[in-house]
Amino acid sequence: MIVRDFMTKNPIYTNPKELISNVKSTMDREQITKVPVLDDSGKLIGVITKTDLKKTMPSNATTLDIYELSYLLSKITVEKVMKTHPITIQKDATIEEAAKIMSEKGISSLIVMDGEVLSGILTKTDLFKAVVDMFGFRYEGVRAEVEANDNPGELAKISKAIADKNGKIVSVITADGSDVSKRIITLKIIGISKETVEEILKSLSADIKDIR
Repeated sequence: MIVRDFMTKNPIYTNPKELISNVKSTMDREQITKVPVLDDSGKLIGVITKTDLKKTMPSNATTLDIYELSYLLSKITVEKVMKTHPITIQKDATIEEAAKIMSEKGISSLIVMDGEVLSGILTKTDLFKAVVDMFGFRYEGVRAEVEANDNPGELAKISKAIADKNGKIVSVITADGSDVSKRIITLKIIGISKETVEEILKSLSADIKDIR
């Protein structure tokens, strides 16, 4: 799964001379939390988030009156608030790589680039969509989780046995098992019943962890 297939294309962006009050209005209207900042040549030079804007806005304890406050906000531009050197990812990177970066950096979205050109935004919501596709949640069928020996051809045996019963695997995910000799395999299968799937897996001596 590739970032370009799940990102939001043609993202809203701003320039460093834009007033933060205008950026805030755009964020509120479009329900977004991050806006890339491009210079006049279209080069990415920063990013501004809702958190950045909140830090800039005067608190409720301010002694400024409404006119002073309006004047102050009318003078603050994006370049005074934005973060430089934003974290990015290339559009041809994998979803797994994007998820790893977002998890390690503690961020909720990534700016997506095509070389040096802004290409999109990848958010946590986009990642959730990828997970839905990855696990085959859109299909009505049997979900089986088994622990099998981590041997070459083990998954092929399971796949063939299911195909021989006219079943079709629409999703398969593997993860570390209880020890280095095992793998957890999660399958989404359509075309055959839960009982048939269970029968197949038992015939292969697979340790069924969950089936539904």
